[in-house]
Amino acid sequence: MGKGKKTKLRKHQSQPYLKRLKPVQALSSKKPTDKTTTKRLQASQKPTVPFCPNDRILLIGEGDFSFAHSLHLHHACTALTATTLETRNTLLAKYPQAASHINALELAAQKVLFSIDATKLGLPLPTGGGPTIRKAPWDRIIFNFPHVGGLTKDVNRQVRANQELLVKFLERAKVLLAPGATVVVTVFEGEPYSLWNLRDLGRHVGLKVERSFKFDAGLYEGYKHARTLGNVNGVGGWKGEVRDARTYVFGMEAKDFGTT
Repeated sequence: MGKGKKTKLRKHQSQPYLKRLKPVQALSSKKPTDKTTTKRLQASQKPTVPFCPNDRILLIGEGDFSFAHSLHLHHACTALTATTLETRNTLLAKYPQAASHINALELAAQKVLFSIDATKLGLPLPTGGGPTIRKAPWDRIIFNFPHVGGLTKDVNRQVRANQELLVKFLERAKVLLAPGATVVVTVFEGEPYSLWNLRDLGRHVGLKVERSFKFDAGLYEGYKHARTLGNVNGVGGWKGEVRDARTYVFGMEAKDFGTT
């Protein structure tokens, strides 16, 4: 390929448990031609809170725990278990502001768990959370902005790593759901996130997207997006909460509940 031209991304094909993924479809510039289509598009753009105050909620991959704190403080959620992959010391070193959120949650008798691997949910301690997570079933399992971090500069490998993370997470989350419960995943819009083909990953493990909608960080007072690498100060820092993002709500296929 000539110098100066961008290298075309290969079609991503992950490990045996992942199918060959569909190419990303460009959004059409044509306006909808019927009222039903218009209403569906409008509904998909309307900000939504995908849980109820009395839901048993398992939060995965929390950064500074500001999202979990907001759910309890401003949405009256009282059955929260918030988790992070980091140890307590590592997390507080990356996000010093997390201390106040964690303290508030623990004082309110909400569970905060450290060193929990999203791909091993419900498996034995320490990384799977053991009985604390397995005791479920959960009404909502929420994973906001999943990402493996900057493992490589190779786009294909980075996409593959994030796909594997999500497939393993969805497989583990699926078995922890109550009947009628959902898994909620939020990712940024555009590339490289669109290359993950999130809908296909869910379909492969027996989960279907029931709905999707724009993620509105403004609905969660006090919430601040936490980057994987930690706080970034000065030039070059960006605020994830102001970037376009989309939430996908996955439900179980009917056959997986033993129904027709």
